[in-house]
Amino acid sequence: MRMQMIEARAEHPVRISVVIPHLNQPVMLERCLKSLKAGRRQPDEIIVVDNGSQSMPSDICNGFSKVRLLKETQPGPGPARNLGVAASVGDVLAFIDADCLADPDWLTTAEQAMSDPRAEILGGDVRIAYVDPAHLTTLEAYESIYAYRMDRYIAREGFTGTGNLVVRRAVLQDVGPFAGIGIAEDIDWGKRATGSGFTIRFVPKMRVYHPARVHFNELKSKWDRHIAHAFEAGGNGAKGRLLWAAKTIALMLSPVYEIPQVLASDRIKGPSSRLRALLGLTRVRFYRARVMAWLLFGGDASILSGRWNRAGMETTKAKPKNSFLS
Repeated sequence: MRMQMIEARAEHPVRISVVIPHLNQPVMLERCLKSLKAGRRQPDEIIVVDNGSQSMPSDICNGFSKVRLLKETQPGPGPARNLGVAASVGDVLAFIDADCLADPDWLTTAEQAMSDPRAEILGGDVRIAYVDPAHLTTLEAYESIYAYRMDRYIAREGFTGTGNLVVRRAVLQDVGPFAGIGIAEDIDWGKRATGSGFTIRFVPKMRVYHPARVHFNELKSKWDRHIAHAFEAGGNGAKGRLLWAAKTIALMLSPVYEIPQVLASDRIKGPSSRLRALLGLTRVRFYRARVMAWLLFGGDASILSGRWNRAGMETTKAKPKNSFLS
């Protein structure tokens, strides 16, 4: 079966469908679509799937050619991507998030990589889109080094982010759909893919740009979700809780051991940016340890894992007033 797929790939030109999940980010979506329009290799189609926005981005999507707008009512970017895949016609699916900007060579690089019939899944590089490259904010400096390290995720953990993912349709069909809001769908899908024997290639020139968080609360929401998913997966039982406690302590001490990496990183320049990165790292690591300790001592992980997508979901609970997370 695998050999037949490889032979078929070598005989036909590649059609690329871009799928973009969207939720209440119309300005960012328009920027994303403009970046795709400016690309050297145009998508064969773009499918935007709205996931419950207060207002559908119809006017924005109608302003671009080859763009279709769909609506997915099931919460989560995974179900939104699944609907986009089902409606698409491309041999290759390219996924980007609505708040990302595609490099002009994003799809050119993807097409070149997919010209190798052995290529199955591609994970690209994600860099920070700076507001002012000469004066980085604390979060820009921190995220430049520590966010979106797809090369490491692929090499060490067997997954890549769905904000810069390119995959053959046949491979996607074999692995199965993206999961819903209850788990980290990019980690889940990637590990299912590699567990099934497929290979994820890191393609550094296949680049997209993601804005850094403007406010620390945005970063807190991200880590709330990831920590809750990790706790639900492995924080139960005596052994799991002991390991969780050890990780919490190690996390609090970790900024000291990260100083050499901050000083040596080629992702930022200048002493002021490096100091900002270290300050941002310390604040983030201490917050994560605080959340982990809260879960260890009886906090409800479901409060954190479901609230990020939209208010009023049945799976979302109000954060307890006596929580030391507030």
